Amino acid sequence: MDQPTGISHRSLGTSDLTVSPVSLGTWPMAGVTSLGVNDSDSIATLRTCAELGINFIDTAYCYGPNGESENLIRLALAESRDQFILATKCGIHYDDNGEQTNDARPETILQECDESLRRLGTDRIELYYLHSPDPTVPVTESAGAIRELIALGKVRYAGASNCSLQQIQEFHRECPLIAVQLPYNMLQRDIEQQTIPWCRENHISVVVYWALMKGLLAGRLTDQNQLDQSDSRRKYPMYQGEEWEKNQAFINELRKIATECGRTVAQVVVNWTLQQPGITVALCGAKHPWQLEETATAMNWQLTSNEMKKIESAIKARGKAAANRVFS
Repeated sequence: MDQPTGISHRSLGTSDLTVSPVSLGTWPMAGVTSLGVNDSDSIATLRTCAELGINFIDTAYCYGPNGESENLIRLALAESRDQFILATKCGIHYDDNGEQTNDARPETILQECDESLRRLGTDRIELYYLHSPDPTVPVTESAGAIRELIALGKVRYAGASNCSLQQIQEFHRECPLIAVQLPYNMLQRDIEQQTIPWCRENHISVVVYWALMKGLLAGRLTDQNQLDQSDSRRKYPMYQGEEWEKNQAFINELRKIATECGRTVAQVVVNWTLQQPGITVALCGAKHPWQLEETATAMNWQLTSNEMKKIESAIKARGKAAANRVFS
């Protein structure tokens, strides 16, 4: 096993922002799809970031019907705001029926930014993403609104999330991007085909979520019955039938590799992710400090080339996995 190398921050695109390779994703703290969420644990998790070397925190306007995640960040980091780089997102909100809806009209983006600033208790947002393209609004119009926010000093840099490569390119022409955010993990690697190469060529960082595939690749779920009947993960193909069985066989192989190198499965998975060409940051969701403590450890060591080869062999043996979202 390689010796610990210490945490080395990485640049976000061509900006002056340098961030920890593991960042905290605060979607679980919204309490919408995660069970057992409470403010005390969430605040404790946020306050654990500094001691773990994490300086990058990711949230969104729609993380909670009333902005629960953004509000928790304000409460937790009131005395330490300047130590962190905050990323939030616009263009999705809850409608009057309590359902999430896309609305990336420029006027909505401007309003949501002001509300996010209030919730976060800050005068600027370091990285502001379009959360997801609105099919009724040209992506260039949404990009133009974020460009306006940058000019106003409310936002420092722009990002695009859940966009196709064509949409990323259109956005970038209207408003230069420093980062894109997309799903990516050992079993879902379609963005390696076109999006990552284009981003590398254009010096745009790739921030990935679902590195642990909503907990599947953390190695703790060995029986579908561990999932509560109300657990939203049951709807994903990766958690069902033959896909589930193939995934468990694959995780067993990862477990052997993790044991050999004295790490947990989750640490191996996150470290592998951070070693992939073009990947700048792995977003790791957490609602308890111990979850973040585990994944943060993946930043200060490296899998050896031999261990990486074993993992690639296991991935190849697993075969192509069912996709939840497809981006190329």
